Amino acid sequence: MDTYEAILSRRSIPKTGEGVPSKSEIERLLQAAIAAPNHHLTEPWRFIVLAGDALKDLGEAFAQHAQRTGGRPELARDLPLRAPAIITVVQKPFTPHGHVPESDDDYAIGAAIQNILLAAHNDGLVAMIRTGAQVSASEVSDHLGLNEGERVAGFIYVGYPSPGYTRKPPRKTPVEQLTEWRGM
Repeated sequence: MDTYEAILSRRSIPKTGEGVPSKSEIERLLQAAIAAPNHHLTEPWRFIVLAGDALKDLGEAFAQHAQRTGGRPELARDLPLRAPAIITVVQKPFTPHGHVPESDDDYAIGAAIQNILLAAHNDGLVAMIRTGAQVSASEVSDHLGLNEGERVAGFIYVGYPSPGYTRKPPRKTPVEQLTEWRGM
């Protein structure tokens, strides 16, 4: 697939079909993630891949958070079950490195996530980044065993497309309305 075509045709798919992507398919997505640009190779990421019963366990952590915060545990418990695999993108704590600003690590994490989404699309998988209150929930951090200063940047739900599923292109503001040209 042409890179430009992949960028323009990729869609976030909220629910996947049956079948769990293989370990090698997920590893390919992670190889794409770590190819993301990061200033002075700070590599501000690590990944936790969840499937099977690990998704139910994550759902329990979501439910505990919902219970503590006045949410609906019965709904939160099922959230991780919308896909057969979840790649948890964990951002490691910033380590000062020369003149590298902390924000560069945030941008690198975003690039890694986009690389995963594009690689999934290229490989015939569907994926969607999910965040929400769960990414900063202590119950989730504890469940995942995050280290001091680490945080969940997002959960990428990955699977195969449902048979016959199509998604319309999102409404986007035309580039002409978002661009100011100077000196061209």
